[in-house]
Amino acid sequence: MLARSEDVEIVGVCDIKDEIVTAYLDACFQAVEKKPVAFTDYDRMLRELKPDAVLISTPHTLHFEHGMKALEAGCHVFMEKPMVTQVDHAYKIAEKVKEVGKIFVVGYNTPCTPPFKYLRDQIRAGAWGRLEIVTGYLTQGWLRNTRGTWRQNPALSGGGQAYDSGAHLLNSVCWAVEQKVAETHVFMDNCGSPVDINSTINIRFVNGTFAAIAISGNCNVRAGSHTAFVFEDARVEIDGWNGQWIRVFTKDGEIEPELETDGPKTPDDNFINAILGREEPRTSPLNGIVHSELMESIYRSARTGLPAKVA
Repeated sequence: MLARSEDVEIVGVCDIKDEIVTAYLDACFQAVEKKPVAFTDYDRMLRELKPDAVLISTPHTLHFEHGMKALEAGCHVFMEKPMVTQVDHAYKIAEKVKEVGKIFVVGYNTPCTPPFKYLRDQIRAGAWGRLEIVTGYLTQGWLRNTRGTWRQNPALSGGGQAYDSGAHLLNSVCWAVEQKVAETHVFMDNCGSPVDINSTINIRFVNGTFAAIAISGNCNVRAGSHTAFVFEDARVEIDGWNGQWIRVFTKDGEIEPELETDGPKTPDDNFINAILGREEPRTSPLNGIVHSELMESIYRSARTGLPAKVA
């Protein structure tokens, strides 16, 4: 995506093994005349190239270290989800971003989509009264498809399906509601894996909105997702995974929402445009903080079998 932008020059790529970097260059930059420099040492890449921006898509538990180093090197940062896997790390990232004054976005699927932008605008405006309940699900064959990878290694992933694919659905809810989480009550099943696969998650936000989310990682049919936002005077059904469709039902029946046509199309677009001063970032470290606090309470509730309050 970034390589296709006229505003971007990719100057370097880095991974832990030469063969991985070489394979990536061969797959993605065959038609590029000036190929990026390959590195297996992240610190060296930052030191020698002095890039303007860094995209971090390493295993989840490494995000904090790699993000802090990039910010300390004076780089704007695009961080793949989840931002980090510890609450204290989320707050430290936010403090560092404020200190260095750089753009920092998190690569969630839906914040740059017109349906979710429309939904959040209506929630902010109170267009349909109070938002009372959110319900949604995500189903994938995640257990089978990620077996043998770092995603099922807790030391690298920080968690399972809820922290991986589930991060998109959970952030879609948190991004639209724009409230911190007060409490969760969760049931989880690892299905024989070292990490969580199936989850049912009940959430109470600080403003009293309830959410009930089911995340399935052992459904070996085509992936599916559906989310509904229930207001006093409306119900909005929306694609909570990719934000590609929306249906709005009011007291007058189904209505056609007026969706933006000139906004960013992807998180990558938004990142580039924010750096160039063309638009505001759609995500920020605050989203990472809310998500980290949510996940900490989710796993605490799953361990204890009791509701878990966010400290």
